[in-house]
Amino acid sequence: MLRRRKNKTPPLPPLCPLTECMRLLGGAWTANIVWRLSGDPRRFSELRSDIPRISAKVLSAKLRALEENGVLTRHAVASSPPSVEYALTPLGRELLPVIDTIVQVGMKLQRMQAAMPRSAPGSPRRPRAPATHRT
Repeated sequence: MLRRRKNKTPPLPPLCPLTECMRLLGGAWTANIVWRLSGDPRRFSELRSDIPRISAKVLSAKLRALEENGVLTRHAVASSPPSVEYALTPLGRELLPVIDTIVQVGMKLQRMQAAMPRSAPGSPRRPRAPATHRT
């Protein structure tokens, strides 16, 4: 029987920061929304246009959650008809390098998958690369 080895990584605080960050960033569409807000503030309709496969209901819920978590701000613009703009907070901007790194790894995975030879019929399928960030 093999002996169980000790974990040599430093212990995490009781509330794991990795779990907290992934809770914030994880889930479908969140990274896309943050990425789309990286340039300038965007209105709801502009974000819907930027991310065509997201439903209005899901976009609204994600924007609300990101605002509650301090990732973005919601600013009502005095216009006719009334409009709302969303912009990243400093915390939201801190997520951009992380998302960019994920995109770079995703692109590398796509290149690796494209370079793999196609499998013959009946042979085991090659693993699929995870979904990538759409910019």
